[in-house]
Amino acid sequence: MLREKGSYIFTSESVSEGHPDKVCDQISDAILDLYLEKDPFSRVAIETLATTNQVVVAGEVSSSHPIHKNDIENTIRKTIKRIGYAQEQFHAEKVNVLNLIHAQSADIAQGVVQEGDIGAGDQGIMFGYATAETPSFMPAPLHYAHRILENLSKARHAGSIHGLGPDAKTQLSLYYKDGKPKHLDTLVLSTQHDHDLSIKEVTKKVMPVVEASLPKGWLTSHTKVYINPTGRFVIGGPDGDTGLTGRKIIVDTYGGAAPHGGGAFSGKDPTKVDRSAAYAARYLAKNIVATGLAKRCLIQLSYAIGIPNPLAIYVETYGTSCVPVEDLEACLHTLFHLSPKGIIEMLDLRKPFYEQTASYGHFGRTYDPVTGAFSWEKEDLSQKLKNYFGL
Repeated sequence: MLREKGSYIFTSESVSEGHPDKVCDQISDAILDLYLEKDPFSRVAIETLATTNQVVVAGEVSSSHPIHKNDIENTIRKTIKRIGYAQEQFHAEKVNVLNLIHAQSADIAQGVVQEGDIGAGDQGIMFGYATAETPSFMPAPLHYAHRILENLSKARHAGSIHGLGPDAKTQLSLYYKDGKPKHLDTLVLSTQHDHDLSIKEVTKKVMPVVEASLPKGWLTSHTKVYINPTGRFVIGGPDGDTGLTGRKIIVDTYGGAAPHGGGAFSGKDPTKVDRSAAYAARYLAKNIVATGLAKRCLIQLSYAIGIPNPLAIYVETYGTSCVPVEDLEACLHTLFHLSPKGIIEMLDLRKPFYEQTASYGHFGRTYDPVTGAFSWEKEDLSQKLKNYFGL
C-alpha cells in the first residue's frame, strides 16, 4: 500500500480488566495490597493462573504480618466479583482456589535486606518513555486503546450498556504524518457478549463509546472497522482462555512504541526493580518532556541483584532535546537517588494501591491523591530540572 512521504501507520492494543491475563494481574496485585496494608515492608512476589473454574496462586512472601489463607481466598473472590464474572464455569463464589504461596528464599532476602539501603531484588533492565503526542505523554495508539476499553467497562458497570461481558480487547492502527497522529486507519474490537446478541447489535452498542473516546474527526468514513471478527464471543474470560500474571507487559507499558526489559509488574512489591525502577524511569522521562527539555524521551536503568544503585543510566531523546543527552544523563545521576530505597521514598511506593494499576495501563494515568497510586505520573520535577540547566 502506497502512502504519503513522511507518513506511517503504527499499531497498539489494549485489553480489558476481564481479559484472562488481566484477571490474574489484578488478583496478584490485590494479594500484594493485602500484605502491604498489614505490613508496608512486606516483600511479595505473587503469580496467578486462572482457567476454567480454577484459580491457582503461587509465590514467595516475607512479612511481619502473616495473612490467613481464608483472607487470601476472600480477596481472590472479591476481585473476580468486582471484575464482573458470575458465569457458569468462572463464578466469583464457586471457582476453585489453590493457594501455593510460601516464604521467600533466604538467599534472595539477604541481597535485598541491607543496613541503610535496599539492594535491588533482581538483576535486569527497565525502560521509561514519554512523548508529547498526547496530553498524557503516552503514545497515541495505546492511550486511546486504553480509553476505549476503560470507557466501555465504565458503561458496563454503570448499566448504561447491557449484554456485554467483562472480557474485551481492542487494537488501533493510527495514521501518522510528519511524526504526528492524524486519524484512525483501522479499529479492531472484540468484546464478550450475551449469546442472543448479533454482531450488528454489539456494533451498535460499542461504536458510540469508541467515537466518544477518540479525538473528533479521527474516526472517518475510510476507517476500517472490525467488531468481533470471529463472528461470536460468548465464552470469554478464564473459561475461554487460560490467564497468567505478567503476560501483557506491552499493554502495561508503551504499546510497543518503546523497548521493554522483559520484567512484569503485577504481584511484585516495590523492592523489585522490575516494577519500581520502571515507574521511576517513566517519572523522569515524563518530567523531562513535560518541562520542555525534549519532545520524546527514553530512559534505561540497569541493576544487579543485591546492589542498590543502578549500574548504568541511558537516555535517548531521538534528536528532540534542547540540551545535550549526556547532560541529561549527568542530571539524573546528580539529582536522583535511584536505588530501590530512593525510588520507594521518591514515589511513596509502600502503600496498598497496586490493584488500581493492574488494568488499563500503568502509565498515562491520573495521580490519585487519596490512595497514592500513579505518583510516577506527577509532573512536579520541572523546577528542579530547570534549575539544574539554568532555564
